[in-house]
Amino acid sequence: MEKPTKRILSGVQPSGDLHLGNYLGAIKNWVGLQKDHETIYCIVDLHAITVPQEPKSLSTATHEVAACLIASGIDVNNSILFNQSQVPQHAELAWLFNCVARLGWLNRMTQFKEKAGKNRENATVGLYAYPTLMAADILAYKATYVPVGEDQKQHLELTRDIAIAFNSMFGEKFFPIPDPIIQKTAARIMSLRDGTSKMSKSSASDFTRINLNDDDDLIAQKIKKAKTDSEPLPDNVRELEERPEARNLVGIYAALTNQTEGDVLLEFSGEGFGKFKPMLAECLINTISPIRNEMNVILSDTVELDHFLAEGSKKAQSIAEPILAACKSVMGFVQSSN
Repeated sequence: MEKPTKRILSGVQPSGDLHLGNYLGAIKNWVGLQKDHETIYCIVDLHAITVPQEPKSLSTATHEVAACLIASGIDVNNSILFNQSQVPQHAELAWLFNCVARLGWLNRMTQFKEKAGKNRENATVGLYAYPTLMAADILAYKATYVPVGEDQKQHLELTRDIAIAFNSMFGEKFFPIPDPIIQKTAARIMSLRDGTSKMSKSSASDFTRINLNDDDDLIAQKIKKAKTDSEPLPDNVRELEERPEARNLVGIYAALTNQTEGDVLLEFSGEGFGKFKPMLAECLINTISPIRNEMNVILSDTVELDHFLAEGSKKAQSIAEPILAACKSVMGFVQSSN
């Protein structure tokens, strides 16, 4: 077997209720990447606590996300899968990066403004500074590539800035400058009720999204009630530009069947949603049903699941520990030789 040419790291928050947007926007891509690359996948529970968390819910959500990743095809024997809080190098390196990053850089981070909202004075310091923790997540492993969505590109730019600044401050190319891997097809799955809004678990209506634990009948109902228009599907993507709900459903079908949107339109050109929606529902059920069933099996034995996470954490720490030690040596910290 050839050695991997890239070290890839990506993470997902244990927010619970993973949905189709998470699967098509990230997880499906992760599964494919592990075939030819060294892949490290992290459940970022330290990021989760930047907003208040109920302890039992955090634990449950961590298990659910881990089970979903494994059920979706992440191979714990081929990829490193762990939860972030079990590897202390993340938090320690984040503090070192807090002393490299500049306040102005963090002030430009748009996600803090969005998440803190008008009540910014009551937001936690962790929420403000979590982009430096994200940089530590990546650079603790000297990852060279990071799969990101469009809304995360800014944080990866900060990671690159921190790596460049560190290398400049200490006069050596210690950290690599990681590059993004941006999935072009279905990178953003939109709400089933509003094609201009991203699919999200925070939406009040459950019918705006397809959850990965939805049963088959519920999936079919949600697609049947998904917002569309009365026009038939065109034969080219350009004609969908002013039809966001239609384009969203076409994009979902394309991602599920590994086609382009153009290919899907050639197949369904001139057809109405009365024919298209049942076909889409069938594709969704065929994809989600085995994931849901396997998740349930995995979650029936959380002791075994915790074992997988602990083993992954040991593997992750074996990479991150010497990198952090070398980083501290470069910075001039006195360290024990033991």
